[in-house]
Amino acid sequence: MTYKFSRLVSGAGIWGATLCLFLFVFSTTTTFAADKVLKAGAATSNITPPLGEYIVGGFKPFPAENVHDELHARCLVLDNGETKIAFVICDNLGITVDVFQAARDFIKAETDLPPENILMAATHTHSATRASSSKYHDFLARRIADCVRCAMENREPARIGWGGVDEPSEVFNRRWYTTNPDFCKNPFGGVDKVRMNPPRGNAALVKPAGPIDPEISFISVQSLDGRPLALLANYSLHYVGGVNKGEISADYFGIFSEKIGPLLGAKPEDPPFVGMLSNGTSGDINNINFQNPGKRMAAYEKMNQVAELVARRVAEACQQVKYQTWVPLGAANAELTLKVRKPDAAMQSYFKKVMAQPEGAEQHHRYERNYAERVQRLLEGPDEITVILQALKIGDLTVAAIPFETFCEIGLELKEKAPFEDAFTIELANGYNGYLPTPEQHKLGGYETWMGTNRVQLDASDKIVAVILDLMQKLKSQP
Repeated sequence: MTYKFSRLVSGAGIWGATLCLFLFVFSTTTTFAADKVLKAGAATSNITPPLGEYIVGGFKPFPAENVHDELHARCLVLDNGETKIAFVICDNLGITVDVFQAARDFIKAETDLPPENILMAATHTHSATRASSSKYHDFLARRIADCVRCAMENREPARIGWGGVDEPSEVFNRRWYTTNPDFCKNPFGGVDKVRMNPPRGNAALVKPAGPIDPEISFISVQSLDGRPLALLANYSLHYVGGVNKGEISADYFGIFSEKIGPLLGAKPEDPPFVGMLSNGTSGDINNINFQNPGKRMAAYEKMNQVAELVARRVAEACQQVKYQTWVPLGAANAELTLKVRKPDAAMQSYFKKVMAQPEGAEQHHRYERNYAERVQRLLEGPDEITVILQALKIGDLTVAAIPFETFCEIGLELKEKAPFEDAFTIELANGYNGYLPTPEQHKLGGYETWMGTNRVQLDASDKIVAVILDLMQKLKSQP
């Protein structure tokens, strides 16, 4: 409430008059927290690519032949009257910075939402496509911008809360020490210390090479009367998979987004409730328990199980959330230039011999020719790349954004060191630049560390963490 003083107390004297004048000026220039209004809006847009676009979830892309479930961009806009921020989560394998920049250009021209205050990310579903063709590139950028515009239109007074709940049963580190050196051969003629995705239940498996992050973080937004408006969750799980070949699917990210609303009591509304699931730091995490042989499941069965469990756990945790009708918001961004890895003379010589052999010749590793091509592209490409790093503030919560498939321990470090009460990281955000292991994980080798899978200098994660913590500190110091 804004307090106004329309008259002075008679006989108060000069000091009383001065005090009353001060209170009058203070009241007309100050808005108390009770007067501040938080608004939120959410929306979705369909970003399903045309059939024939290539699904790039493995070493050999193949064309999409059917749509099992549609892909979407999902947006949440927060506006506290002083600052506007937004999240856009897209059902996609990985989106390059030029697509996101094209979307930001549309948003800048068509709204008053500062484009630098938007966190845009891909979920990393392996049954979707990259924006590789110019046709889909333009379509995707336009639909991301449309999603943001619709969310802006849907803003209404709201309240917000956040929290987290552990669910360790669905996340496993996929990098293992083994006693079998044949498991650890690499495409560079050597042998690594660890293996990604080793044979399940094999006696040679010793222990995982890194931790997991069991936390499902979430942000819940409601209308002032408690009607669910949107929920953004975050889980450090690469993807689930188990689809029919050639079918487009949003994986468990999309299923979660559909299941969470009814569990929260959301009813069909206009505008409808929007559920969103972002990918945490899952560069070395998947849904396979390698200690057990496992069992075969029907297509889409496992992803439905995981999505159901994650949604149920979040819905249960939401019952304990304390909502606020206004919170400070903020966004901070930085560009970081990193060196690109280049093959030395010995590696170039090795791959020259590999490529000179006829196709089908006996190989040290089955993907030698694939990595010969990847390494050659790095050699011929730029010596440096510049990446966008970002942190957003919502009250005493901070959300980091990293444009890599980021190792789990990096996210855990940011949670531990963040100068906020709560924190989580969204990976594959504001660009796509391959994998991001830590320097210690680089020493162990394995798929995620191979040149061509990882593209940037070996200490890149240390530099990225330092920049993000600095961004967080700047946000923390803001009122």
